[in-house]
Amino acid sequence: MTEQPAAIETQQLRKVYDPPPARRRKTAPTGQSVVALEALDLRVRAGEFFGLLGPNGAGKTTTIGILTTRVIATGGRAFVAGVDVMAHPVDVRRRIGVVPQRANPDRQLRVRENLLFHAAYFGIPKAAALPRANALLEQFGLTEKADAKVEKLSGGQQQRLMIARALIHEPEMLFLDEPTVGLDPRIRAELLDVIATLRDGAATTILLTTHYLEEAERLCDRLAVMHRGEVVAIGAPQQLRAELGDEVVELRARDDGAAMLALLQDRGLAGPGAFTVGATVTIPLRGRSAAEVIAGIEATRVRTVSVTSRETTLDDVYLHLTGGELADAA
Repeated sequence: MTEQPAAIETQQLRKVYDPPPARRRKTAPTGQSVVALEALDLRVRAGEFFGLLGPNGAGKTTTIGILTTRVIATGGRAFVAGVDVMAHPVDVRRRIGVVPQRANPDRQLRVRENLLFHAAYFGIPKAAALPRANALLEQFGLTEKADAKVEKLSGGQQQRLMIARALIHEPEMLFLDEPTVGLDPRIRAELLDVIATLRDGAATTILLTTHYLEEAERLCDRLAVMHRGEVVAIGAPQQLRAELGDEVVELRARDDGAAMLALLQDRGLAGPGAFTVGATVTIPLRGRSAAEVIAGIEATRVRTVSVTSRETTLDDVYLHLTGGELADAA
């Protein structure tokens, strides 16, 4: 079978942030260099809805910054739609649309004007841009707000406008950088419905970064989990869950969760895939029965608040791979 062409490809991509230079010659630089990306190899197929997950500091934002030409890599190579990002950044920018974490529409312009101005930036004549803008306003439920000032839009409506703006020049690649962060649950759910409709546009490849694992599981064909500048797992959501098995035992310790985990590992009740977050210990069963493991835990007479079994979730995979850093990413 012929492999699908890559919409995004990175080869040993590296980024090191150096400390700011000293203000005076006699003053030593403060801080240390930070390695944000360490030899990142990533391949996203054309037409794919791809998710990039990881706690704060994992390298997601840096990766997006390099691929969208806003950040200069320290080493390695990156290609978007077959174009070398470092060698031809202007060509890359013509081929991509970007939706940032925080909506930043032009507040001097009205809603439709935002789309037309952005189209003009890409050299699209108004005769072609106007029907595109109207179609996008209809697609994203903004037709009634077309002549409104931007500040009259809700946070969710502003993000919908940002997505429409990113699509006005019909890019080959769309980057969604945590588009629902900071939205209340209802507006976030509405925006997710809008984003889900983008899956039907097979001509556009979409890369989503998010801290919300249920978003990634709902929307993405494949996911990459990043940790400390590297990809530690990649695959379809169901494939990643399968690596931990179908079921886990979860217990809450009365005292120290880490000490509880160490004890259960020493007794052979918890394998290397088990992890702890605070006082909660999660043990993948990997073929063993829940009854067997729970009976073994009870036989140790350890102090627990509760012991239950449940199906494995993507949250479990994430926490296992990133050392329990989900709380830091929220």
